[in-house]
Amino acid sequence: MEAHTIGIDLAKNLFQVHGVDRHGQLALCKKLRRSEMAAFFAKLPPALIGMEACGGAHHWARKLAAFGHQVRLMPAEFVKPYVKSNKSDMRDAEAICEAVARPTMRFVAVKSIEQQAILSLHRAREGAVKARTAQANQIRGLLTEYGMVLPQGIVHIEKMLPSMLADMHNALPGFLIQLFQILLDNFRHLDQLAQEIENAIRRWHLANEESRRLEQIPGVGPLTATALVATIGEAKTFHNGRQFAAWLGLVPRQHSSGGRERLLGISKRGDTYLRKLLIHGGRAVVRYADRHPSQYNGWLANLLARRHKNVVAVALANKNARIAWALLAKGRVFCPDPVLVEA
Repeated sequence: MEAHTIGIDLAKNLFQVHGVDRHGQLALCKKLRRSEMAAFFAKLPPALIGMEACGGAHHWARKLAAFGHQVRLMPAEFVKPYVKSNKSDMRDAEAICEAVARPTMRFVAVKSIEQQAILSLHRAREGAVKARTAQANQIRGLLTEYGMVLPQGIVHIEKMLPSMLADMHNALPGFLIQLFQILLDNFRHLDQLAQEIENAIRRWHLANEESRRLEQIPGVGPLTATALVATIGEAKTFHNGRQFAAWLGLVPRQHSSGGRERLLGISKRGDTYLRKLLIHGGRAVVRYADRHPSQYNGWLANLLARRHKNVVAVALANKNARIAWALLAKGRVFCPDPVLVEA
């Protein structure tokens, strides 16, 4: 009995496989070790394989697709409703097998190695920035205990801390001065690490034509552009710009019942990192428009006149997300004046 549809519950070492035939009858129920996965699926006839979009999913999706299988990844939250009774690896694999065959299921596009590589740079940079901020806050907190307060901004740590320590050299114990020097060296290392990773991202940005086109959108810089290109992959996976914005969590949540429509705040679903970059870019544009009102009119100026700046920043992030989808899906170049864009 051949398995027509297969669900795989991914793990570090042991993988649970559940397969059914064309009539939905159980055809396969097996637990495999990591070393056995490739050989096992290489021998199977082509089938529809479903997996949750978790750690290692894109790697296995590319590997199994190379054997001729049709592989689809799904968000774990959409698979959970299909789990029957208590949770176990077998139940999870069965739920994945059932969910992947649903006609209304939403799938995650399989990322290429290059896409995953540039996103790895983003994750590493984000980690270095967080660690740098934490180190800066620790230095500030310790200095405050001795009556030394630094101005806001991490740039002041590098500028002012050495001179402050020199002035307090006789007032503080030597081992404390040494501690502050160690913390400052660690801060410098993290700052250099974040800068080196960002330079690598910028080099990839300059070499990628799609990323350079997205940079023309106000509020979208090299970091946001590269993250968009690497995260979206094939833009035509989304039917329109609104679906992409909804995927990012930038559209209102809906709580409607009995024919009464009720829209709430943004849903905040999807990729948190990408949504944060777009909103920060929107804040930068709003800040510039507030300082130079003569250079902005129309939609942005009208919105700023009647809504809070944070609301305008999120609205602009939503708009930029839709524009980015249009540029990637239709291969167009950004033009501020819609009349000048060819139909």
